[in-house]
Amino acid sequence: MELQEQLARLKRGGLRRELEEQSRMTASGAVTAAWLIEVVSCEQYNVYNVRQVSIVAAGIEPVTLGGSNALAYNLAESFTTTGSLAAGTLTVMWRVGDENVFYVQP
Repeated sequence: MELQEQLARLKRGGLRRELEEQSRMTASGAVTAAWLIEVVSCEQYNVYNVRQVSIVAAGIEPVTLGGSNALAYNLAESFTTTGSLAAGTLTVMWRVGDENVFYVQP
């Protein structure tokens, strides 16, 4: 059944459409949608510029998806001091309410 759904999606708009559909999908039940991200820079306090990446294969660096960055809060750091995560840090980001969040201890 899953293979039939994937084929139907590809027929409707190709791979690009598939990626757009995934990024807009809302998870049901207790599972929240998540994305693999890379930290680009610290914006202020515990808010970081991040970009979505995709794992290609073992031994190959993850590749950037899309062209724009997003802002996300690191919940492992204080909301009142400047964050200390290094650019290039990879983690998983979740959408909670209207905010993007991740948890990485520096």
